[in-house]
Amino acid sequence: MQALSDITVLDFSTLLPGPLCTLLLAEAGARVIKIERPAGGDEMRGYLPRFGEDSVNFTLLNRGKTSVAMDLKNEDERARLRRLVEGADVLIEQFRPGVMQRLGLDYESVARINPRLVYCSITGYGQKGARAGMAGHDLNYQALTGMLSLTGDAQGRPLVPPTLTADLAGGAYPAFMNILLALRQRDRDGKGRHLDVAMADNLFTLMYWGLGNGWSQGQWPRPGSDKVTGGSCRYQVYETADGRHLAVAPLEDKFWRAFVEVIGLPELADAAEDDASVRQRVAAVLIQRSAEAWMQAFGDGDTCVSLVASLREAAEDPHFIARGLFSREVADGASRTMPALPVPIDPSLRVPASQVQAPGLGAHTARILAAQEATE
Repeated sequence: MQALSDITVLDFSTLLPGPLCTLLLAEAGARVIKIERPAGGDEMRGYLPRFGEDSVNFTLLNRGKTSVAMDLKNEDERARLRRLVEGADVLIEQFRPGVMQRLGLDYESVARINPRLVYCSITGYGQKGARAGMAGHDLNYQALTGMLSLTGDAQGRPLVPPTLTADLAGGAYPAFMNILLALRQRDRDGKGRHLDVAMADNLFTLMYWGLGNGWSQGQWPRPGSDKVTGGSCRYQVYETADGRHLAVAPLEDKFWRAFVEVIGLPELADAAEDDASVRQRVAAVLIQRSAEAWMQAFGDGDTCVSLVASLREAAEDPHFIARGLFSREVADGASRTMPALPVPIDPSLRVPASQVQAPGLGAHTARILAAQEATE
């Protein structure tokens, strides 16, 4: 029995934040019923590249769930859905504020049907506020919270981030955490609640150091100028002779001293970390040898130096493979499999199945609705 084996989740979300949150819940044992439009379902199904009938993205994010296809604009369909609401523990939706209310599925309406329901809304800017109804994507949320401004070089040109930080760290993970807290609170008081997860709000937590410096000292961070934005010789990416790069992060004195010893610049042991000339000297040394030669020189010492690996190299790294990170598989419904997306849940708390499958659109509609009606 997993921790959430007795929990039923109705998932109205699409694309990334909500589906990743419900994937975490499913991996912890919850029964996740994905509510989809009969025509097309989750938009993510149509993305490229394909893996079987659906996209790779959809398959990775929706394994282990069931799918019920329903037209939420149809009153008869909504009536059948309300019966599912009666037996659910969690409802997750990702529409703009007001959409679920127009469908008669807002928190106040469903709470009258099931007062124990934990109702989680994931949006870009929250359920209230000047931007509550504004459209946006991850890049917009990072831009408006100041995060994107810190990705650039010393000239201030922001870079498009390689990860959807707002969707993941601002949406899926906080939603998962708050749902678990709400379920624990429900164990005590028997009441459900409405959780307002705003992806933009939650990005500020990730910039704690910049906010602290700004609030306490008036030193607001700038791209390419501060300790972790490129201003320190001890927290830099340096190029090597073969065009590869090393991530150099010996922030503490003991690591820095070990680092400068290896590169043959022991006289820099006490150098100021924000001295541009020190960065230049380190860069001039590291560019003289290949990345492989440098990594052999650093060995297993305490220097906090890593090769900047490609994603393929990282996925094939013996360390991550030995930890079983990619040992689970997801199937395409035919004969093909690929590694399942790793999730941050301890293996002892996850469902034991080593191979799972994402649901076909509406594959479980008849069975789930018939079972629900049979209990009435």
